[in-house]
Amino acid sequence: MAFIKSLLKFIGLTVGVAALAVAVTLFAARFADGPWEIIAGGPFTTGETVTEEPDWSFVKDTVTVEFQLLEPAVSRTTWIMEHNGRVFIPCGYMNTSWGRIWKQWPIHVETDNRAILRIDGKMYDRKLVRIKDDPDLVAVLAEISRKYLGQPIPIDEVNSGSLWIFEMLPREGM
Repeated sequence: MAFIKSLLKFIGLTVGVAALAVAVTLFAARFADGPWEIIAGGPFTTGETVTEEPDWSFVKDTVTVEFQLLEPAVSRTTWIMEHNGRVFIPCGYMNTSWGRIWKQWPIHVETDNRAILRIDGKMYDRKLVRIKDDPDLVAVLAEISRKYLGQPIPIDEVNSGSLWIFEMLPREGM
């Protein structure tokens, strides 16, 4: 019986220390210059602001990029797709309860769509616009499949609201 009590105390202490370590990491990340891989980070403090609209073909084979919303000023990593000179980022799992908890940024975009895209230390002022019905949508889904999934994504993923696609457009006044 004493062994079981000691074992349970050890397990409880281990779980408590692990939970504290996760909480401290998540808290500290909010003050970082950008995200830590999949952990959301603080606002960008470094990078060169690019004012001209680039030829976005350079992101064709870029796997992930960083972006930050202006309100709230939180940054994260995401996938990126380019098609016909336009850039897009996806957000999946939006029909699931855990997806809605985990991915709050699309909800924030509905209130304030201003964002900063950071790629290789260069920052681009953007606005995020959700697309649901666009002539290039099927091609954008094909690009997600090519780069990341290796299997087709049915348009129903967008139509059902499970997959949100945002175009990253220039912000006025650039």
